[in-house]
Amino acid sequence: MKNVHYIDSNLVTFEILNDIILTEKKLKLSEEAIAKINKCRSYLDEKIKHDSAPIYGINTGFGSLCDVKISATNLTKLQENLVMSHACGTGDKVPKNIIKLMLFLKIQSLSYGHSGVQLKTVERLIEFYNNNILPVVYTQGSLGASGDLAPLAHLALPLIGKGEVYYNDKVITGEALLKEFNWQKIELQSKEGLALLNGTQFMTAYGTHLILKSFKLSYLADLIGTLSLEAFDGRIEPFNELIHFIRPHNGQIKTAQQIKSFLTDSQLINQPKAHVQDPYSFRCIPQVHGASKDALNYCKKTFLTEINAVTDNPNIFVDADEIISGGNFHGQPLALAFDFLSIAMAELGSISERRIFQLVSGLRNLPPFLVKNPGLNSGFMIPQYTAASIVSQNKQYATPSSIDSIVSSNGQEDHVSMGANGATKAMKVVDNLETILAIELLNASQGLYFRLPLKTSPFLESFLQAYRSEVPFVEDDIILSTEINKTVSFIKNTIIDIEEILN
Repeated sequence: MKNVHYIDSNLVTFEILNDIILTEKKLKLSEEAIAKINKCRSYLDEKIKHDSAPIYGINTGFGSLCDVKISATNLTKLQENLVMSHACGTGDKVPKNIIKLMLFLKIQSLSYGHSGVQLKTVERLIEFYNNNILPVVYTQGSLGASGDLAPLAHLALPLIGKGEVYYNDKVITGEALLKEFNWQKIELQSKEGLALLNGTQFMTAYGTHLILKSFKLSYLADLIGTLSLEAFDGRIEPFNELIHFIRPHNGQIKTAQQIKSFLTDSQLINQPKAHVQDPYSFRCIPQVHGASKDALNYCKKTFLTEINAVTDNPNIFVDADEIISGGNFHGQPLALAFDFLSIAMAELGSISERRIFQLVSGLRNLPPFLVKNPGLNSGFMIPQYTAASIVSQNKQYATPSSIDSIVSSNGQEDHVSMGANGATKAMKVVDNLETILAIELLNASQGLYFRLPLKTSPFLESFLQAYRSEVPFVEDDIILSTEINKTVSFIKNTIIDIEEILN
């Protein structure tokens, strides 16, 4: 079945995830996954039946209540109480696309057969995914350790007929959802509530989304930066491979190669230049953009590992006859990656704003503020202010979350990652970068008008033509927020081959 993705033990790559998202594939458990889930659940049932020893989270309380033994007759109640008591999310609602990724990632993690869930629990989550039933989840509440407890509790509530979901463009209760589909609530068995709530799927869903978006914006930063270089009448020499091979950072080399490729057959770059050097924001694009590329590749590797991991607790190893309580739910690897990603993306915005500033400064035969009648028209004076304001905000958002920790659960959970806060901050940084690049594109395209009849490369001209069909040249002062918003939409809707941006 072409429009179905089978959940199995094969590596889930960003390319696969991107395809699942874009083509809106349905999910189905493979025979392998079904066998692993059933095997693990059967093992756990037999273990509890024949062994009365306390096993954390299965027949004990949680967190600092781990020494409280729970009777066999209360195990279902224990798990339901866990889900309800941990649903303490507050703040903004998580975007629907992130919630859908959370569902996918939770299904994937449970399918490996180390979590002890019932098959019907995973199948119900798949029904949610395939029918676009998205539990209402909130952005605040996770410490990024012990898993994303509060967000994942909200994700799990509809399984037991609680909470709220988005369905058919409405918000309905979990109870109404069960009636709508004539479903019975899932009777959670031992360990299931913990398997659903422990895990890093909130953080990882944000990370997955942000990796895909950040790689796209990194590519567009090169492209738009090249348009600015052309509008500023910049020089080609700083992109000569000889420079970069003697300082061979991968991102730096790739950026220089990419920009030279963008400039193939450009009239503007090949015209004689009156100036000997360009400012750093143009001359050092390979070094700055390249460093962000290298940071992104580190983050990509980290999140790729997490997408394919089991992150609940305790973990069940059937063949080894072991149930081990550990710390795979701890979000420290992700917390560090979010902070690194935020810094790297904030830097792309910072250097972009400097190029905007240079373009509106009346240098190199460009009119002040890129308008035909400066004075009567203020032109592109204030978009630079807007970009500067956003860059400053990104500096604040890029302050690391991972350096903080607050003790919780009576000291049992005494070091946490704060990766969930890092995730939501990183989202703001990346969305802000998109707006900054939109302002740069608006300025660069305006500047290139004043270079006519000389033109940039055929590739860049084709990109400009597509852009100009939506955002025309500005003759006289207009409301520029409208043009900025149209440019943001143009960037959002620009589809770039995933192989092009990830490799």
